[in-house]
Amino acid sequence: MNGGTPFPVDPWQVRETHLDLGLLDRSESLFALSNGHIGLRGNLDEGEPHGLPGTYLGSFFELRPLPYAEAGYGYPEEGQTVVNVTNGKVLRLLVDDEPFDVRYGVLHAHERALDLRAGTLVRDVDWESPAGRRVRVRSTRLVSFTQRAVAAVEYVVEAVDRPVRLIVQSELVANEELPQQAADPRVAAVLERPLEALEQGHLERGAVLLHRTRRSDLQMAAAMDHDVEAPGRVETETRVHEDWARTTIVCSLQPGERLRVLKLLAYGWSSVRSRPALRDQVAAALTGARYSGWDGLLREQRDYLDDYWVGADVQVDGDPEVQQAVRFAMFHVLQAGARSEGRCIPGKGLTGPGYDGHTFWDTEAYVLPVLSHVAPAAAADALHWRYTTLPLAKERAETLGLHGAAFPWRTIRGQECSGYWPAGTAAFHVNADVAIAVEHYRDVTGDDGVELRGGLELLVETARLWMSLGHHDREGRWHVVGVTGPDEYSAVTEDNVFTNLAAARNLRAAVQAVHRHPDMARGLGVDLEETARWRAAAEHVVVPYDEDLRVHQQSAGWTRLPEFDFEGKRFPLLLSTPYFDLYRKQVVKQADLVMAMLWFGDLFTPEDKARNVDYYERRTVRDSSLSACVQAVMAAEVGHLELAHDYLHEAALVDLRDLHGNSRDGLHIASLAGTWTALVAGFGGLRDRCGHLALDPQLPDGITGLRFRVRWRGLSLVVAVEPEQVTYELLDGEGSSLAFRHAGEDVVVTVGEPLVRPLRRRAPLLDRPRQPPGRAPVERRDRR
Repeated sequence: MNGGTPFPVDPWQVRETHLDLGLLDRSESLFALSNGHIGLRGNLDEGEPHGLPGTYLGSFFELRPLPYAEAGYGYPEEGQTVVNVTNGKVLRLLVDDEPFDVRYGVLHAHERALDLRAGTLVRDVDWESPAGRRVRVRSTRLVSFTQRAVAAVEYVVEAVDRPVRLIVQSELVANEELPQQAADPRVAAVLERPLEALEQGHLERGAVLLHRTRRSDLQMAAAMDHDVEAPGRVETETRVHEDWARTTIVCSLQPGERLRVLKLLAYGWSSVRSRPALRDQVAAALTGARYSGWDGLLREQRDYLDDYWVGADVQVDGDPEVQQAVRFAMFHVLQAGARSEGRCIPGKGLTGPGYDGHTFWDTEAYVLPVLSHVAPAAAADALHWRYTTLPLAKERAETLGLHGAAFPWRTIRGQECSGYWPAGTAAFHVNADVAIAVEHYRDVTGDDGVELRGGLELLVETARLWMSLGHHDREGRWHVVGVTGPDEYSAVTEDNVFTNLAAARNLRAAVQAVHRHPDMARGLGVDLEETARWRAAAEHVVVPYDEDLRVHQQSAGWTRLPEFDFEGKRFPLLLSTPYFDLYRKQVVKQADLVMAMLWFGDLFTPEDKARNVDYYERRTVRDSSLSACVQAVMAAEVGHLELAHDYLHEAALVDLRDLHGNSRDGLHIASLAGTWTALVAGFGGLRDRCGHLALDPQLPDGITGLRFRVRWRGLSLVVAVEPEQVTYELLDGEGSSLAFRHAGEDVVVTVGEPLVRPLRRRAPLLDRPRQPPGRAPVERRDRR
């Protein structure tokens, strides 16, 4: 794994102190700004040099054929790929006719900072042209959380020591040429000129461009407008073309004088609205942004984030690198889902084109459990998006000869886009992941709204899917065969433990929801006989166990497979080892059985957990970023606190240190969400067991304090963990109280009466396990 970083450790920002062109594409992902609707990669203002240009709109995609060497019935025929839409970030600068380009002249200073409290990207440059003209440039960029369609850039240029003539060319650019991508299944397909021009026009101080995709027939509008301030004479001119619009600003400055350009951007798209409606929408968004003004936009952004951080912040004492990383992570988790509103949350958010912009089971399994605690409205929106795709999931199930709904493994709009069915179609656990996310949202928030507005139907139709997938044997045991669990190196297996237990939880959740809403359930055709079958299947689900080794089998027979020879292998194995060899041996891509113990921990004894962690730790290579956070939580639970701390670092720093070598394609949003989980569920011991809150904190040696807030059914519980004790304080509602379990003890905390309990550090039942050669977790700096 890689491990370098040019970023100083700072609790509330990520700061790049100098420009390294070799790391430019990676920094573009780290410095991306988004609100779930608009995504702007952190490209330099002048557009060049760049690693990977990128401007994205949530769920705006193009269709492309999925080629097969040998196709089969039920294979998806079309893929969906995120589109790099019209780029409005570009502000080219000429100083006395010489282009400002960091590759030429003298770059005296270059610094960028992502401010996690202000929600802005600030860039400061001190540059001298080849002709000796020196200027200082400061740009501040934001994508508004409060005005969904709006982004803005304040661009200030100061003459330093000589008079200069400045020309700023502010642009909208469609159909940018993109660099070719590597031969890696995790990156995106490159679409050539995906946008077709529809309409162009001038605005008062800018322009608007309308385009549509050629095959998916989605229409979009991008608009820009400007405010300009400078001493003396200023000239402006706007020109418009099919694929570009340019507003040119010209002025002259004396030393110490400044030119200020405020560029306002607005974006919208639709599959049904007319061109005039889209054009008017972005024009109205620009008017709203002008009404707020730059100071107002900054103030709205700060207020929004101040409110968010009250509930989302995790304070970590003793490990400043993790402190920075968890705030960076939670900022990007918010950006991924804050204003998605009826759209999916992609695996990369809107930070890059990796995985073609698709959403996976990661959203429901990793991101929504966090958002349900810290930004429940965003979680509800994401669940509602899944509900809107239910008709497509029912069609997919019918194609597969199944009942109910079969949600896609990877998608943007709702159709299955995976051309590799063993890791796609066969990964049916995505359906239970969706159902469990619905149940978890209700447990955490106490809000029935999601269940009433589609969630009940999701639970019912996914339950019906499991009943058509599973079967009872002669002894009455319930099996699910021919499925792929979270570990994609073990495909099309029998009785995968995670899948079976997730299916059983799905079935139980559906039974309980039907009992809560009997009238609605009857409208869906549910009767007592059907719920009885659901209950019987859940009660008799098969959980394979190896009596000789005294460990659970990831899938039936898995522990009897040949051992994998790790010596001399290159990682990730998916790029260097034939899949047939991975499928037939004991090698784990990512936590699978271990994840089952996290999700369904009440079904495993402490001894089970200790032995299972030990066994699977030695066979797990973590070729997926989804693994480290899960391993962190379970390592902490079985007493390997320092190992858990190591895995926390790996999950938290996956992008800040580019540990998987592919952050250029976009950030790993699920792993970033997993940073919160590793801290709050790992060292805070947070568990939601069938609607009951439990905490069991303990700290590793390298963390001296941990403070976080749990939102539980309208109440806010502050948890402050110190090496010897934990303090619980309830903040909301005079006279309110909250019952929960602390370290197995039933306790109650009341507003105004903090509850203090001693910490008992659990001794591990087994020695710290080894990992496969070369796959030990990333080394922490404080241990070097």
